[in-house]
Amino acid sequence: MIIKKRNVFRLLSLTLLMCAFIAPQNLEAQRKKKKKKDKTEAPAPKPKPKTKSIKDLTKSSKKIEGLFTMYRDTVTGALQMVISDDHLGKDYIHFNQVSNGVVDAGRFRGAYGGSKVFKVKKYYNKIEFVSQNTSFYFDPENAISKSKDANTSEGIMATVKIEAHDKKEGLYLIKADGLFLKETFAQVKPPRFPGSSPFAFSLGNLDKSKTKINSINNYDDNTNLEVEYVYSKPSILNGGSQAVTDGRNVSIKVFHSLIAMPDNDYEILLDDPRVGYFTTQVNDQTATNSAPFKDLVHRWNLIKKDPSAAISEPVTPITWWMENSTPVEWRETITQGVLEWNKAFEKAGFKNAMVVKMQPDDAEWDAGDINYNVLRWTSSPNPPFGGYGPSFVNPRTGEIIGADIMLEYVHFTNRVFYDQLFDLAKADVEFDASEYLRKNKVLCSFGHVMHENTMFGQAVIEASGNSDLEMARMKKESMLALIMHEVGHTLGLNHNMKASQLFSPEELANKDFIEGKCLTGSVMDYAGINLTNDRTKQGQYYDTSVGPYDVWAIQFGYTPFKSEAEKTALLNRSTEPELIFGNDADDMRAPGKAIDPRVMIGDLSNDQIGYSINRIKLVDSMMDNVKSKFSKTGESYQELRRAYYLLSGQRAIATGVISRFIGGVYVDRAMIGQEGGKQPYTPVSIEDQKRAMNALKMHAFAPDAFSAPSELYNYLAMQRRGYNFFGGPEDPKIHRQVLIYQQNILRHILHPNTLQRITDSELYGNKYSLSSFMSDLNNAIFKADIYSNVNSFRQNLQIAYTDMLIDMLIGKQSSRYTNNAKSMALYNLKRIRTMAAPTGNVSSKAHKQHLRTLIDNALKEVK
Repeated sequence: MIIKKRNVFRLLSLTLLMCAFIAPQNLEAQRKKKKKKDKTEAPAPKPKPKTKSIKDLTKSSKKIEGLFTMYRDTVTGALQMVISDDHLGKDYIHFNQVSNGVVDAGRFRGAYGGSKVFKVKKYYNKIEFVSQNTSFYFDPENAISKSKDANTSEGIMATVKIEAHDKKEGLYLIKADGLFLKETFAQVKPPRFPGSSPFAFSLGNLDKSKTKINSINNYDDNTNLEVEYVYSKPSILNGGSQAVTDGRNVSIKVFHSLIAMPDNDYEILLDDPRVGYFTTQVNDQTATNSAPFKDLVHRWNLIKKDPSAAISEPVTPITWWMENSTPVEWRETITQGVLEWNKAFEKAGFKNAMVVKMQPDDAEWDAGDINYNVLRWTSSPNPPFGGYGPSFVNPRTGEIIGADIMLEYVHFTNRVFYDQLFDLAKADVEFDASEYLRKNKVLCSFGHVMHENTMFGQAVIEASGNSDLEMARMKKESMLALIMHEVGHTLGLNHNMKASQLFSPEELANKDFIEGKCLTGSVMDYAGINLTNDRTKQGQYYDTSVGPYDVWAIQFGYTPFKSEAEKTALLNRSTEPELIFGNDADDMRAPGKAIDPRVMIGDLSNDQIGYSINRIKLVDSMMDNVKSKFSKTGESYQELRRAYYLLSGQRAIATGVISRFIGGVYVDRAMIGQEGGKQPYTPVSIEDQKRAMNALKMHAFAPDAFSAPSELYNYLAMQRRGYNFFGGPEDPKIHRQVLIYQQNILRHILHPNTLQRITDSELYGNKYSLSSFMSDLNNAIFKADIYSNVNSFRQNLQIAYTDMLIDMLIGKQSSRYTNNAKSMALYNLKRIRTMAAPTGNVSSKAHKQHLRTLIDNALKEVK
């Protein structure tokens, strides 16, 4: 028993020991199990935060009601925008224009940036702003219209999160800073094109910290914001002109307008190629004809108050506000220029279609407000134009919604637009106006032409000793012509560079005959100033009324036609001589451009060659006295220098007009079977081409071409101003100036397009063959002096011409020339080498040896 008890005791002790060992482990296991369980169990639910309402999120903001209601935080300036269910799925128009900028960046006050259609869409918890494609039309009756969206891309400009939703009112609140403080709706910073100089002025990157919204104006049918975009970069190579205060930080201020799609009875008008309106191009994707176009004419929505009346006032006239910055002494003339167009509108059935009002000095609205059409004035450091008349339209219909006319005070001054135009001493390269225009297609450069014309007219009047009243009359006529031209643009009309053919030189010199008339068929031309060589017979200088083409064009654009036949009958008048039309797409100002020499700037009369020769004679007669007429005691020679370059420039313009007749082809846009219509292409007669060649021989290429009294050159001094000669020597570069004028002519008549057209047109009527022309050109440049002394002007010309012939054979652009053009280039080079015998003085011998060496080296490379 004792043993059993002892064993039981041991067993009990062992059991207690094991329990003592196991118990802590079980407790630890339980604790771990509890912790694991605590971790896996869901936490107690927290109360949901209260959804913030629109009211909550805008309590510290100012409410600005309008088409798109805005809330702007009164502390931070942050912007929020309200989108309603009514906004969703609808079309709106976005339009932008520069409210202020710098010409250096290509962004200047009043520059229009175009308009486009966009929709507002909801995508789950986001709002999308999506631009729409308006370039195509599908007949809704055609089954293919069901696939109208195939292979076209909408542009999702922005996707913004919805911050609050008022279900009862159908409202959505979004943050709007990203829409406007970035280039969301439109690109503001100009792109840099390949090949651009790294030293050219350029904007930095958009600085989000500095960019801000300056103002918000809201209306029932549009919401307008002015945004100041700041572009920054830490260092710059080119700080820009004096107009740029700090090239590292440049501000471009832009008006953005969100506009309700017009809901009216506007009737679209389709374009016709015989008359020149700005258009929105639309391709008809369901048409099967060879010209499937439904291009929309840009015009105002004029509706008669009394549709039954032959002439009625419009329900809503086109109202122009004259900005209160307009020079007081010119307000009457400007008003007259606007109202001149009422003569054309009366022929279209409207009385008082144009109205002019004066902006009060205490007006609360800004001239950039799209609700007002404004004649605006600036005096820019580097004026981008003299006048500029843009408009913006509904891209869906072509209806003009608003317009402005920008005018520069430089029109009244003697400042020139481009140093390169007259001040060639400072130019490193030649100035090509056509290149500028290609980069700035939206601009109208008529103001530049008018300014140059007016300065030339002023020089002629001063040199002729005419009275101050004569000077005032000329300037008034120039302002009247400028206003009528720019207003024409705002009515939808584009240029008509063919209109200068209206009168003969004799009629233009008859002051009684031309009094009160348009000197051309249209004020939309870029004609030269009408100056008579006999100053006692001077009549009008410029257009003082709209022309016959202008009246006809307004009739087409605005007459409420009773039938299609009535409209067709009007258009069939296009063959009348005074209604001929050719716009910038056809004009010949750039070398090798277009084909019809009548579509040209700086010309006048139906005898452009004869009128241009008379202009050259007028310049020559003034050169003899320019020193005495423009040198004033106590003043610098700046005025004399300006007069000299003005006169030389006019001679260059005249020879440029003449050169376009070589290889020219007249174009007729009449429809098949139209009464008075001619064949589309008719080469310029051999008589006029030879006449043009002879004029160039005498006035552009002769040894004494572009000559001036030798004693004049000593006085062509610029007025010193600080370090304005730091960039190079100040002496006048006469030879370079003359060579540039001559090279501009050669670039056209030796352009691959011109030479190919000469050959091609021999197949349909051209009698001035390529071989005849190039032989005549060779003789014009070499024959007069190749066997004797060659002066320095002719040496420059002969070397430049020879280089051009060589380039035709082995230059980088040689592949653009036809084989027969290359053959003639080779033939002429060999003739030059034969003629260039080393005769004459030392300079002439050296020159001729130079020519022979150039030709010998080139011939070695000819394959």
